[in-house]
Amino acid sequence: MTQPPHDEPTAQNPQELREQVEQTRHELGRTVETLAAKTDVKSRAQEKAAEARTKAAEVKEQAAHKAVEVKEQAAHKAAEVKEQAAHKAAEAGRKAAATAGDVRQRTAQAAAGAQEKLPEPVRVRAAQGARLARDNRVVLLAAAGAAAAVWCVRRHRKG
Repeated sequence: MTQPPHDEPTAQNPQELREQVEQTRHELGRTVETLAAKTDVKSRAQEKAAEARTKAAEVKEQAAHKAVEVKEQAAHKAAEVKEQAAHKAAEAGRKAAATAGDVRQRTAQAAAGAQEKLPEPVRVRAAQGARLARDNRVVLLAAAGAAAAVWCVRRHRKG
């Protein structure tokens, strides 16, 4: 027979011995179950896979939530940028209109000043030419288009 461990007291009667045997059997059963669980690779792999699936589901949910959040932020920012662009475009349009008005006014003043300095026969001829150009706008545009086409063709042949 085997000797009892040195740190355990020996049983004094058969009842104590039975209790020690029962306790040892119970501890041995737990040890066997633990060892069996450690050697059951399939179950351990399934547990790990289940944990991984759970973690993946959590990450997927977090990613979906973050995507919605980022999409909302992007839409808000796009609306802000669009509004700023509209304001800038309106401001640029106002400035361009004001500048164009100034240029038209200065041009008209310069033309009026130049006309006043021209002799009467030249002014009359210029007015007739302007009236003729207004009356024959289509012909002038066609002639300008033809001249541009001829210029492009000649330039293309040289190059």
